Order: sequence, then C-alpha cells, then structure tokens
Amino acid sequence: MSTPDIVPSPTSDATSGPGTEYDTDVLIVGTGPTGGAAALALATYGVRAHAVTRWNWLANTPRAHITNQRTVEVLRDLGVEAEATKHATPWEQMGDTLFTTSLSGDEIARLRTWGTGDDRIGDYIKGSPCPLLDIPQPYMEPVLVSNAAARGATFGFNTEYLGHTQDDTGVTARLKDLVTAREYTMRARYMIGADGAKSQIVDELELPLEGELARAATAYVLFHADLSRFVEHRPSILHWLMTPSANFGEIGMGLLRAIRPWHTWIAGWGYDLSGPAPDFEPESVKARIRGYVGDPDLEIEIESCSSWYVNQAHATQYSKGRVFCGGDAVHRHPPSSGLGSNTSIQDAFNLAWKLAFVIQGYAGPQLLETYSDERMPVGKQVVARANQSRVDYAPLNECFRTTGEADPVAAGLAKLRDPGPDGVAVRDALTEALELKNYEFNAQGVELNQRYASTAVLPDPDAGEEQYVRDPQLYLQATTRPGAKLPHAWLLGADGQRVSTLDVTGKGRLSLVTGLAGRSWARAAAKLDLPFLRTVVIGATGAEDVYRDWARIRQIHEAGALLVRPDGYIAWRQPAATWDDDDALTQLQSALAAVLSADYSRVPQLMGT
Repeated sequence: MSTPDIVPSPTSDATSGPGTEYDTDVLIVGTGPTGGAAALALATYGVRAHAVTRWNWLANTPRAHITNQRTVEVLRDLGVEAEATKHATPWEQMGDTLFTTSLSGDEIARLRTWGTGDDRIGDYIKGSPCPLLDIPQPYMEPVLVSNAAARGATFGFNTEYLGHTQDDTGVTARLKDLVTAREYTMRARYMIGADGAKSQIVDELELPLEGELARAATAYVLFHADLSRFVEHRPSILHWLMTPSANFGEIGMGLLRAIRPWHTWIAGWGYDLSGPAPDFEPESVKARIRGYVGDPDLEIEIESCSSWYVNQAHATQYSKGRVFCGGDAVHRHPPSSGLGSNTSIQDAFNLAWKLAFVIQGYAGPQLLETYSDERMPVGKQVVARANQSRVDYAPLNECFRTTGEADPVAAGLAKLRDPGPDGVAVRDALTEALELKNYEFNAQGVELNQRYASTAVLPDPDAGEEQYVRDPQLYLQATTRPGAKLPHAWLLGADGQRVSTLDVTGKGRLSLVTGLAGRSWARAAAKLDLPFLRTVVIGATGAEDVYRDWARIRQIHEAGALLVRPDGYIAWRQPAATWDDDDALTQLQSALAAVLSADYSRVPQLMGT
C-alpha cells in the first residue's frame, strides 16, 4: 500500500511555525489506540498534531488484541496495514475457541470463530479486502505512533495533562513535564481527550455518562510458558476452562489467552468485588495456571499480575466546544466481542478527517458536530454488545455444571455423555448455547454494519427504511445507502493487480464515484477542480470492473454517482442516471455544501481557479 494522499489546502496554516497563535493545530491527550490513530491520521492529512502522555512509553500490557476487518481497513487506508500485520497472529491461527476442562483434558465444545468456519469465511472474504488479525496493544500502539511521528506528529512523553480552558478560537491546556516538574501551557485549535476509562477530560467537560461502572471484576496474569504441545495441532488464541476453580463470576470460566503463540499467555478469572482481592502469590498463581493447563510440572515465568473492573457505561455526548473525546473515555466495557480498541481507532478515524477539513478551510465548523452524532450510537451499541456477550456464557455453563458432586468435572462430562434422554436434552442445549456465542465470535454485522446519521450524511429520499435480509448482528449487508460504509468489490488496477473499491477512495479525500457512463459527473468535478475531491470512474483504466462485482452491488445506475467521505462512508448518492453537465454540477455543489457545511455554489471563484 502506498502512503495516503496528503492534501493541504491553500488556506491552511498546517505548516505554520511556532510564531503563530497556535503551538499546534490539535492537541491529543493520550497515546493509546484512539490517540495514536488520531495522531497518525492528522499527520497523514497534513495537520499539526501533538500528543501527550504521562507515561514513559506506550502500552506495556497486552490489553486489547482482536483487530477486526473494519480496523484493518483503517490501517490499510493510512498505509500501515502491512507493518501491523508483521506483528500480528494471522487470521488462520486465531482459530477455533475451545471450551475444555483443561488444555490437556477433555474438550467440551469448540466454536469456529472470527469468521474462520467453513460456513462463514466466504462472508468475511466477500465483505472486505482485509482479514481479521490478532495484534496485542503493545505491538499496535508503536505502529500508530512511530508512523505518526515519521509523518510530522510530535509527542510528549512523561507529560501530565493538568487541565484546560477553551474560548471561541482555541484551547489552552496546562501541562507538566514530569522529568523536570516544569508546568507550562500549550495553545491548540482543538483538543482530543483520549485519556482512557478514567478520563479527566470527560469529567471536566461534564459529559453525561449512562450505565454502571465496576459491576464485576477480573484477575489477569501475564506469564510465559511453552504450551506448543497442547495447541499447535488446534491453533486457538482463546481457551475457556470449565473447571471448579474457575466456577465464579459472570462468565464462570477460566481463560487462557495466547499473546504470542505459543509461549506468552494471559490467565484470567473472575472474582467477587465484595470479597478479598485476588490471590497473586506466585505459588498460588502457578498452581492455578497448572490446573488450567493440566500439567502439574509446567515451568512458568510470571511477568505481571493485575485486575480490572467490568464497566457498562457510555457517554451520550462526545464533545463540547472545541474538545472531543474518544475511545475508552466515552465507551467503557469489557473486552468480550473484541470491540474495544477497534471502536477507539474508528472513533479517531471518523474525527480526524473532519478536523483536517475544518482546519484546512474545506468545511465549516458545523461538520465537527457530526462526530458525536455518528459515533455515540456506535459506542452505545458496543457497550451493550460486549456486556451481553458475558451474560451469554450462562447457557454453556448450565450444560456442564453439576452440584454436590465430589468430582464435578467427571460429573459434568458424564452429564454431557449420558446416552439417555437427559443426555440428548443437554447436548441439544449445548448446540443452542454455542449458536448464541456466534454473536460474540462471528458477529461481522456488528463490526461492519454501522450506519451513520448526521448532517454529513444526506439520506436518499426514495430509498425508504433499510430492510435487513439476514441477522444484522451476524451478517454484513453491503449497501451504497448514504450512511453506510462503501462496499468492497475487487477491481483491476492500472498495473494489472486487483485493487479494492476501498483502495481507490479514501486517503484523506472525498471521492466522487461513478461509471463509464457518468461523464457528466466527471466533467462537473473537473470544473470544480477541488484539491480534496477525486473522481473515480469505475470501468476506466485503473478501476476496471472485470469481475462485474461492482455492477452487482452498486445499487445505482452506471451514470449515477456516490460521494464517499475520507473515512469510507457514503455521504450522498444519486441513484438515477444524470446526463446533463449543468445538472450534475448543481447536484454535486449542493451535496458538497450540505455535507461540508460550506458554500460551494461559487467554488471556482473561491478556490482561485
């Protein structure tokens, strides 16, 4: 992938020196997935960005790891997909999710997960040019930050955020250098609060939160042990242990999660918030891990122990004035369903192009109001889905659990293997319980069916309400309806290699997408001659529809048009054929004006052409 286009505006001061009113255009507090992605995108778009963190470096524990197709698409658009992939456990090794008595013991069930099953992999391949990847946070964050720095973003480590004030023209933040104890201020046009689940900035802005914090708790142990002999023949990054020692908490199972196959792992289990803290004494922890593995002599090196709380809360508003919040600051939930860092990176991707367009003079400030309108419903959905995924383990547990047995594991296995009518009923219930878990582990629709509604999306008045053909949580419904993500289709590139529709759009620009018959649209765009607008003629050299995939899914006439935003979402479409040049120009100017909250009726004069 080539480096994304950088499209500075003639009116932009993105390259202004320190003598200007602003020390930076955008100050970012936090260098996690949200902050790192925001810095990378803004720097890519030619906007000055400075990110601060109170820590000496980036994430030092695995935390988030599942990287879904939509996030890999974002990485692809920003030109870092290949680098991120080098640090990932590949899709095929993410494998089945196992439910077992121990790694060496009896298996209770397996679930084909992450779209790798024979019945789902076609959906995933058809829906996106990108696979899923498993990239633990300590590997993802350096990819984002190092590339942001290479493209001009600056970073302040060991820098504590103290507070801010804002006015009509900018934000003044108070910062402290933790090495020298020097306090100073920084002036920015805008600020992004990416300061995590205990966000000081969310508190300062008094952004309303709905839900419950710390409703459950989990213990995590990061350890090193060679478990190759237990898993190489059945690759899986998640193993759930249905043992008596793990029969506690909402999930009611122990966890072994592969960080680096197959020698670096996390062991996890729930504990009672009202009871004592987890026992992290080394011998106690090693005994638990050996029980999970089923090897009493396993050599273990413990790296760290920690605990975290299960939250179920989201902000109902993501911004106030010139300050915007994203990531865990505004959607707080457990890692179930693997949605955390994905949603955080996608928050940043949604916001960054809007900030860039406003700063560079392409859009009115009203465009920034659409960030909260579009991302808040996504955050709300993700919080609900992640917490429901925890609840959905109960039917699985019910199939295996027994009470009052001297050997509960043996009794549970006997219950499942009973050849009589009771055993048949339990096995039928197990089948249904596994089907329910598809909503956690094979939920392509949750990840790719996000729909935006805001003033940056112009509804198609003739389309009516969208009707889903299949379950919208499980299955992607590709569509060119405004507010949906541009569908993926393979095209023939100029060099004879195939390229995705996602590859010929995005990269910091709006894209006007039409067909060979859409000559009036191409001429309208050429007349406007906007530096941030490209024309994509599907069927022409460099984007030939040789498979006819685009013709099958475009849902518009070949002489119709789509206006695709830099984040890959469709802002507007004209489904009908447009043959008249003046009509096309008027429609395009009207759409640009509405989407960007700016007057594009006199664009040639305004842009000096």
